[in-house]
Amino acid sequence: MAEPVRLNGLIAMHVPFKPSRWLPILAIGLALLTAACDQPTTAADPAAADARWASLGERLFNDKSLSSDGRISCASCHRPGQAFTDALATSVGAHGRTGTRNAPSLLDVAELPHFFWDGRESNLETVVLQPLTNPVEMGLASTEDLVGRLERAPQYAEAFKPLGGVSAEAAAKALAAYLRTLRSGDSAYDRFIAGDRNALGPDEQAGLALFTGKAACNECHVLQTPRARLTDDRFHHLGVNDDAIAGKVATLIPRIADRTRLGQIVLTETDVAGLGHFVASRQPADLAAFRTPSLRNVALTAPYMHDGSVATLEQAVEQEIYYRGLNKGKPLSITVEERRQLTTLLRSL
Repeated sequence: MAEPVRLNGLIAMHVPFKPSRWLPILAIGLALLTAACDQPTTAADPAAADARWASLGERLFNDKSLSSDGRISCASCHRPGQAFTDALATSVGAHGRTGTRNAPSLLDVAELPHFFWDGRESNLETVVLQPLTNPVEMGLASTEDLVGRLERAPQYAEAFKPLGGVSAEAAAKALAAYLRTLRSGDSAYDRFIAGDRNALGPDEQAGLALFTGKAACNECHVLQTPRARLTDDRFHHLGVNDDAIAGKVATLIPRIADRTRLGQIVLTETDVAGLGHFVASRQPADLAAFRTPSLRNVALTAPYMHDGSVATLEQAVEQEIYYRGLNKGKPLSITVEERRQLTTLLRSL
């Protein structure tokens, strides 16, 4: 019989322990716990689900069989060792076709509010499939062509099965999940801002003073806190290849009317490519204006500008200083030594 026990003024019942009574209950509980541990992780675990999508996306990103000639993958133009760029002025796609754009870095791409040099897209899942079906990039006939290739490959059919099966939407989700894992690491600049006063040398610190002072680089390449993204996510004019659209704007406007073909037209027609953000906004102020790229890993991403027309970091600094002076209405008085210090800082990013 249970006996009453007083605990801090409360009455509880003490039930004597009898193994014969409790062992069946314990056995059932242990069985349930073991079964739960043996179950595979489900999509209810967001981290595990994201990891599965990203792993599949990485396979797609590196797979040359998903191009029309079987020789090009996403990684062909976005190489990890070069901060996910390709060291070419303009990238080369399937069948040796050359486009009009310099491949931008994909590091920290998840932080971007808009994509491509002209900012014509704002959704990453929409963006990731476009190179696959662009004739100048991977050259597949359509998204249906992509899905067919995935369905015919046993390894992909199996990989997509627990994620809802093969579809264009699933492929886009996988690629986007992988791209969201691509993050730039801490730089000497980051360590300096975090308190390590020795992380930047004297020349780099002098360059930083110029960057935020007389050179005013931080007006566009913003030093956000707590982690600098080194871009203002806006569009600016640097006079790069302006002659491509000089006197042609009125005749070019009808050629960008079909927004579904913008990606193909921009990569095949130099003059249309020169319109910049105008292809997305249709605002005159955006003619020949291009997205501010981040300066993280900038020393690894030559050549520079949207068309790869600036070969070296030193030349890029020269051009930036020149056009920044034009925009301010007076030349920036930056000495040769100060330009060297600025470049030294950029290499520390």
